[in-house]
Amino acid sequence: MSNRVVVTGIGMITAAGNNVEQTWDKVKKGEPAFDVITRFDISGYKASLAAEIKNYDPALYFEDLREVRRLDLVCQYALISVKEAVESSGIDFKDEKLDKRRCGVIYGSGVGGMETIEAEIVKCHEKGGARVSPLYIPMFIANMASGHISIKYGLEGHGFCPVTACSTGSHAIGEAFRAIRHGYADIMIAGGCEAAITPSAIAGFQNSTTLSTSTDKNSALIAFDKRRKGFVMGEGAGAVILESYESAKKRGATIYGEVIGYNANFDAYHITSPDPTGKGAMNAMLGAIEDAKIDKTQIGYINAHGTGTQVNDKFETLAIKSAFGEYANNVPISSTKGVVGHMLGATGAVEAIFCLMALRENVLPPTANLHEPDPECDLDYIPINAREKNIKYALSTSLGFGATNAALVFAGTT
Repeated sequence: MSNRVVVTGIGMITAAGNNVEQTWDKVKKGEPAFDVITRFDISGYKASLAAEIKNYDPALYFEDLREVRRLDLVCQYALISVKEAVESSGIDFKDEKLDKRRCGVIYGSGVGGMETIEAEIVKCHEKGGARVSPLYIPMFIANMASGHISIKYGLEGHGFCPVTACSTGSHAIGEAFRAIRHGYADIMIAGGCEAAITPSAIAGFQNSTTLSTSTDKNSALIAFDKRRKGFVMGEGAGAVILESYESAKKRGATIYGEVIGYNANFDAYHITSPDPTGKGAMNAMLGAIEDAKIDKTQIGYINAHGTGTQVNDKFETLAIKSAFGEYANNVPISSTKGVVGHMLGATGAVEAIFCLMALRENVLPPTANLHEPDPECDLDYIPINAREKNIKYALSTSLGFGATNAALVFAGTT
C-alpha cells in the first residue's frame, strides 16, 4: 500500500508570532525576534539574547487554567500549535463517525519539561524530597506533549514520541508521513515543541560554545555569514495535520501541500559535531529525494538547518554541494533561524511549515542579516530579502546532536 499524504492543517507559536500568519510575516521580512532574556537573571551569563515568546497569556488558549498548572510550558506550546492546526484542517475529532483508531499522534520534544526539571531539582535539594511535586514526572518527561494531544482529541491510533534533539520535529513529520503512506493511519497529528530558555540550558549551550554571545539582535544569529558565532535559543512549537489524499478529498479539505519524501540517518561521527565531510547530511538529503521519486534538479528551495555555528554552516554547505553537484549553485537556500531562533525539537516542524508556505505563496524567505557571506559558504543563501519564485518542490533539513539527521521533501498543491 502506498497512499499519497497531504497536509491539511498547520499551526505554530514562536517568538515571531502566536500563529502561522504572524510568524511567516516576520520570517519573510527577515526580522529577528530576539531580545534580552527575561525568564531569569542573566548576570554572569555570556549569552544574553533569546527568542522568547512575548506577552504569553495562557488564558488566551486554555479555558481551564487549572489545566495549565499541570502542564509544563513545553506542553502548553504543543497544545497551542495543535489547536491552530486542527482548526485550520476543519477536522472535527468529536465526530462519532471518525474512526479514532485510524487517527494518531507523533509529536516530540528534544528536551521535555526543562522548566519543571530545574524547579523541582532545586526544590528537592533545598527543601527535601518530600516537597517534590507529585506531578514532577508527568510534567517533565518528553513524551507528555504527544500524550496530552492524544488525550485531548481522543486519538487512539498509531503514535509515539521521537526525541532526537534538533531533528525531532522533522522525524515526527516523516514518521507520521510513513504511517499514512503505508496504511497504518488515515490522519496524523505531527510536530515538535521546546521550552528550554532556562538557566541550566542556556549555561550548558553557552559553555559548549554553540550559543551566540552577541548583544545585537541583528548580528546574533547570522547563518552562513563569516561573522557568525553561534545560535540564539528559541522556543515554541509547530504542528501539522497529515492526511491521506483520499480522506482529504472526500471531506473537501484545504490542502496546504504534500509530503512526498523522507529520510533519517546518522553521521556515526561525533556526539555534537556534524561529519566534516558532510556525508551524513548529504545521504539524508539524497535519500529523501530518492524517496520522493523526483530528480534533485527539481528541488526549487532548501530550508537549511543553518544554525549560525561555524561548523554546522560550513559542513552543511559541503553536504549540499556533495548532494546536488553542479546544481547546488542554482538552488535557492535559506536559514530561517535568524528570525525565530534555534527551537531545538520544534525547529524541524516549524521549518517544514515555512517550506509549505513558500510553496503556497511562491515566496522564498531570506537568511536574515546575511551581509558578509563566508567564502566557504558560497551557495545562494538568499541574503536579506525574500525572493519571489515559482517552485514545485522544497527540501527541509534538520541535523541534531547525537549525529542524527532528517530530511523532508514537500510538493505544492496542483
